[in-house]
Amino acid sequence: MINYTATYTDQYQLTMAQVYFLEGNKDTIAVFDYFFRKLPFDAGYALFAGLEDLVSTLEILSFDKRDLEFLKEQGFNPEFINYLKNFRFTGSIYSSNEGDIIFPVRPVLQLEANIIEAQIIETLLLNILNFQTLIATKASRIRQAAKDRQLTDFGLRRAQGPGGYYASRAAFIGGFDATSNVRAGRDYGIPVSGTMAHSFVECYDDELTAFIHFTEANPYNCLLLVDTYDTLKSGVPNAIKAAKIMEVKGHRLQGIRLDSGDLAYLSKRSREMLDNAGLGYVKIAVSNQLDEYVIKSLLEQKAPIDVFGVGTNLVTGYPDSALDGVYKLAYVNGKPRIKLSENPDKITLPHRKQVFRMTDNDGKFIGADVITLADEQNVEIMYHPLHPRKSFSVGEYKKEPLLHKVMEKGVRSTRLPFLPEIAEYSLERLSNLPEEYKRFNNPHIYKVGLSDRLKNERDRLIEVYKKK
Repeated sequence: MINYTATYTDQYQLTMAQVYFLEGNKDTIAVFDYFFRKLPFDAGYALFAGLEDLVSTLEILSFDKRDLEFLKEQGFNPEFINYLKNFRFTGSIYSSNEGDIIFPVRPVLQLEANIIEAQIIETLLLNILNFQTLIATKASRIRQAAKDRQLTDFGLRRAQGPGGYYASRAAFIGGFDATSNVRAGRDYGIPVSGTMAHSFVECYDDELTAFIHFTEANPYNCLLLVDTYDTLKSGVPNAIKAAKIMEVKGHRLQGIRLDSGDLAYLSKRSREMLDNAGLGYVKIAVSNQLDEYVIKSLLEQKAPIDVFGVGTNLVTGYPDSALDGVYKLAYVNGKPRIKLSENPDKITLPHRKQVFRMTDNDGKFIGADVITLADEQNVEIMYHPLHPRKSFSVGEYKKEPLLHKVMEKGVRSTRLPFLPEIAEYSLERLSNLPEEYKRFNNPHIYKVGLSDRLKNERDRLIEVYKKK
């Protein structure tokens, strides 16, 4: 985890916080919702990621000496800076489980803290959750396309700076098996995997010598890159020779990697050559600008590929690049709050809230989440957030509460799962989602609605604030 301090925020968070402090409102309690408005990748769902990193960061977040000196240089009030010396997050967080499937409009996380703490940590929260959720969702789509093939994250070199570190974690949650990112492997316990670069082969006068030296140094976990010169005339034949030498020494070549050309054609020909040489156990790995659509196409062409190494399109969240997650005030100083807008979809939802997922008797999701006031238990009908005449009866379904307390008084209030547990949980939740929501083209729209009480409260506040 990156060593954050509390200046990992936007300037306006601090200027607003200073006003709250100077006006004597530092103990005013506020409730903010984290949610997003649009699914990435034209997908039918998103996969929530980043919670454990957020909680771990908030537990130790503070302003260090350098931070305070910098804020003094920026002209902040000395009394406010003195207050920040002892800054710690002391609030509570109610959140969806990390790895769960999530949908637009509904709160994914609700934070309750004094207004200064809640304001200062906004940027950090959005930075961590938006990015990891985006990448986990992309990874999940790639996992669907790859079916049971092995997936390795190759993206660190193409990521936007240190984002590659967190992308590896999020990719694992989304279903990847391994990463080439050694630091992420060390810190998060993700299996680390890699092959070789073209430059390694080029350093030798001939390809076969390069392969032999590499296999001698890596007898138990060796993949050979076979497209430096000519894949079928040189690379694969030399890999076969190196594999035979390994067999004499009691070892086995793990695989070959194709990184260019017609991957479907080359993988088929390579498989034939390997099998004819008695090397049916040698796997074929491919890389080079892969994404869910390319992988889906390769498998539809019956390409005999065992491992996909995915880089740029995974860690950059291509083509969307960002999740539009937002953080909006819902309750402050004992009163519900609402933001109005000329765009109806940007009107926020007031109050402390809960979200329930509708399931059948077997625990399968029926395609509906309902947002309620925090104290509601029994909901019979949910209403469309933008079209109140559209409603859906939910009384017959089981209702699973989705927001759970994970922090209280600034420390975690429950054990958060380890990364492999989160990845397993995400697969379990996706297995309960009907296939029509998981298809790549025109997925079915998952219903998110409001309870009658929440809808009425929102409508009441709209009328109140329209008159102000």
